[in-house]
Amino acid sequence: MNLTLSSSKKLFVLDTNVLIHDPAAIFHFQEHNIFIPMIVLEELDHAKKGVSELARNGRQVSRFLDELIKDANQKNIIDGLPLSRLEHNPNADSAGRLYLQTSQLSALLPSSMPGQLADNSILNVVLALTKEYPETKVILVSKDINMRIKAAALELNAEDYHTDQTIDDIDLLYSGMTDLGADFWQQYGPKLASWQELNRTFYQLSDEIVSEWYPNQYLYSEGETPFEAIVRSCDGKTAMLEMARDYRSQHNNVWGVCARNREQNFALNVLLDPEIDFVTLLGTAGTGKTLLALAAGLTLVMDRKLYYEIIMTRETVPVGEDIGFLPGTEEEKMAPWMGALMDNLELLGSRSGHDEWERGASNNVLMSRVKIRSLNFMRGRTFLNRYLIIDEAQNLTPKQIKTLITRAGPGTKIVCIGNLTQIDTPYLTPTTSGLTYVVDRFKNWPHGAHITLRRGERSRLADFASDVL
Repeated sequence: MNLTLSSSKKLFVLDTNVLIHDPAAIFHFQEHNIFIPMIVLEELDHAKKGVSELARNGRQVSRFLDELIKDANQKNIIDGLPLSRLEHNPNADSAGRLYLQTSQLSALLPSSMPGQLADNSILNVVLALTKEYPETKVILVSKDINMRIKAAALELNAEDYHTDQTIDDIDLLYSGMTDLGADFWQQYGPKLASWQELNRTFYQLSDEIVSEWYPNQYLYSEGETPFEAIVRSCDGKTAMLEMARDYRSQHNNVWGVCARNREQNFALNVLLDPEIDFVTLLGTAGTGKTLLALAAGLTLVMDRKLYYEIIMTRETVPVGEDIGFLPGTEEEKMAPWMGALMDNLELLGSRSGHDEWERGASNNVLMSRVKIRSLNFMRGRTFLNRYLIIDEAQNLTPKQIKTLITRAGPGTKIVCIGNLTQIDTPYLTPTTSGLTYVVDRFKNWPHGAHITLRRGERSRLADFASDVL
């Protein structure tokens, strides 16, 4: 092949898994050029069949490529297709060119790497391009770790696909709370204006520190005068704070549940607030995410009558081997996946009666207002006046979680809960998970809130196991 390449631009060779993971990947390399081997097109053709997310992504890649080659002749394809031709390319002004393999590229691979394997065929193309165009930096982009290891063994440049990462380091993810320091009152007390309204205490602060705050962020101070407040509004110069309610005492419990630590107390504050439409809860196993979300939901549905019912759904990704198809209706098929829901409902129902008959009747009433739904049937639906809980949200891609959140109609509240250390979906990492994506994108919205639960409250056995295992 005779490619017209500039030494100032890099040439990225895309692996199949990159395109299936993100169909718009060809638009995310700015001014640099892209090369797609013929074996990648073959793999895309095999992957496009079916109704799974991967199959849909494979078909979308084919549509993008079809738009690019439309009205192009053989010479145009050899010279490279300008990516700026597509109107929906965000980098159209500085986009490079897309090259498709149009002839055989051969290089000498080690005898231990036969060319019949798809991965080795791609490596063969990268090796040939590297030798044929020594002045151009050729880089293989792949989500497959073993593919990148094999490339490194051949002394080829290889990188992971980072463009879809919400943040560079998961430790930098917004936690939803800030420690103001023990000297908060001494330092900022004279600048605080306070007043009471509808039995609630409010403060207003104008200082440089408020530029670091976000709406509905949790602020606390552990000094001699403990302080816990929620940022109700913030414009970068002035912030209005509201004292947080204390749900730690039994007389102020939520469906029999009391907050056991600071993070749980804030979680109940935002879960019970009808002005907050979207809540994300992160935390490891045993931090109380599902229990708090359900207790708040039952209070809002059964006591305050703000929502008609609770709808709970989750991504059905098995931890071990798949047990196969499940019989029954939609709810019966989803029941084995909803063990956490049943465990917590049983706990909440047991607190509503003294004898077995009362508890049984309470469980029947609760189950009549809690519906289990599958993610597969969510597209096209609109939920009105519902309290929607999305469990195990760390296994959702940004596209999937967008599909779910946009189902919300007037009067609906959505709660996303998950644990970023327990991702079971292939090619998803803590920095590319849909849950990380929404936490970062919603932190500036005045009707959204986030909290990271750090302390486990399950049992001393579970706490010890989390620390030492």
